[in-house]
Order: sequence, then C-alpha cells, then structure tokens
Amino acid sequence: MGTAVAKRDRIGARVPHEVYETLCRAAELTGATVNQFLVQAALKEAQEVIEREDVIRLSLRDWNWLLDLMENPPKPNAQMKAALKHYQKAKRDGAGATFSWEP
Repeated sequence: MGTAVAKRDRIGARVPHEVYETLCRAAELTGATVNQFLVQAALKEAQEVIEREDVIRLSLRDWNWLLDLMENPPKPNAQMKAALKHYQKAKRDGAGATFSWEP
C-alpha cells in the first residue's frame, strides 16, 4: 500500500524591503517561517472573503420576516407570473444545451 502525497503549488511575491522586514518580524514573533506566516495569513483572509460572499447574515427581525414569507408566501403577482413564463421559455429553448437546469 502506497501513501498518497498531497500536491503542492508554489506562490511567489515581490515586495518592498520594508514590507519584507515587517513580515519577517511578525513571522518570528509567532514562531513561524515567513512562508508559513504568509500562507496562514493569506488563507485566513481568503476564508473570510469567501464566507462574506457565501453567508447571508440577518438580524432577528429580518430572519423572522423571511421565515414568515417562506411559511406564508404571498400570491404570485403579474411580475412573478411573467418571470415564471420567461424562465419556462428559457428552460425549453435551452433543452439541447450542455447546461442542465435540473438540480
């Protein structure tokens, strides 16, 4: 049985000397190499950016409003009916396309 080796990619960056010195100092204070410090900091920031884009945060008032709408949806108005017709037409027109409308 062989062991799986994770693929690793390389990232490089050129920075002004002052920035490099700051990064070196911060890395030293945390007990990490500059590379480890950069990767950890960049990964943390990347995860925060992704969460900001992927997660919707609501106040308690807005959460209750949304739950009420989901449990008691309003009757479709003319705009909603037109949007549904448009969607159904687009779905029919794209039936032979490579994009699948089915979940």
